Amino acid sequence: MSVLAAIAVLAVLILVHELGHFVAARSQGIHVNRFSLGFGPVLWKYQGAETEYAIRAFPLGGFVGFPDDDPDSDIPPNDPNLLRNRPILDRAIVISAGVIANLIFAYMLLVAQVGFVGIGQASQPGVSIQQLAPEVSAVATNAGLKPGDVILSANQKEFGTSLQEIEALRDIIKNNPGKSIQLQVARGDERLSVNVIPEAKPAGGSIGIGLAPNGKVERRPVSLDKAFSVGASEFQRIVIMTFKGFGQLITNFGETAGQVAGPIKIVEIGANIAQNDTASLFFFAALISINLAIINILPLPALDGGQLAFLLIEGLRGKPLPNRIQEGVMQTGLVLLLGLGIFLIVKETTQLTTQLEWVQKLFQ
Repeated sequence: MSVLAAIAVLAVLILVHELGHFVAARSQGIHVNRFSLGFGPVLWKYQGAETEYAIRAFPLGGFVGFPDDDPDSDIPPNDPNLLRNRPILDRAIVISAGVIANLIFAYMLLVAQVGFVGIGQASQPGVSIQQLAPEVSAVATNAGLKPGDVILSANQKEFGTSLQEIEALRDIIKNNPGKSIQLQVARGDERLSVNVIPEAKPAGGSIGIGLAPNGKVERRPVSLDKAFSVGASEFQRIVIMTFKGFGQLITNFGETAGQVAGPIKIVEIGANIAQNDTASLFFFAALISINLAIINILPLPALDGGQLAFLLIEGLRGKPLPNRIQEGVMQTGLVLLLGLGIFLIVKETTQLTTQLEWVQKLFQ
């Protein structure tokens, strides 16, 4: 059931994305002849007045079809309500609507999470040192830090009960390689002042410690009037984290390429969350929805961002690129994306025991 829950989450996010395109087109009077959730063989379909609605066998995808290039369509090619005959702004709204829908949906999921389910908070302030990892860096060991120590502050920044304090401490360590960091540490009833100098690594500074919340993690729902602002903060944090992840993938490709996840890995992570902490499915869904939006807006062929790039070129040139060029670029991009998808599926089928570290940190 946990696997089905994870697949259902992905199917809902895809449905939201495609509904964004569909609603943006229909609200402007643009013809839409197909709306499909999934790919492959048709399991169910319904023919509406103009649009065919279908559910297909493989739910990890979907599409909205337009009659512009349908040879069987009886709509005249000069019809002003064909997508290709609309002004650039109208087309841009339709193309970007899926991304916008995913972002709005992610925000509403986070509002629901913090308002009704609650967000995790540690029972005590500070960040606990769970373990030392001298094989990564011996800085903490040489400084005298021990497992069970609680870091109360770093460079005068005090740490409270929020789970995000762990990321804040990690950022301080990563952003100060070779520079002294003053830590205030609690060890039982003792209060210690410890100076550490993070060792420079390709991904930033490191002192060789594993971190955890201090005490038990408890869920504390916030009042509905505060849920929107807290949800916005969580939304901003995930967006920033996602962009940082993409940045690390580009700048440290050799080290981070192995963390790229395909559909099987995403389903596996979602299944583990559904089994161990169902309430965190809201966060999982919001995280994937934001990632789906950001990936789709990248200016890559076969993605929404690639189509927007074509519109930008059309606006600058005053006319669209020749169809043969657009089709060639889009087909090449589609082949590359399909190839990447097949590679990830094969790789993940043989490595189902591996987990994405940044997702584990988010839901710990």
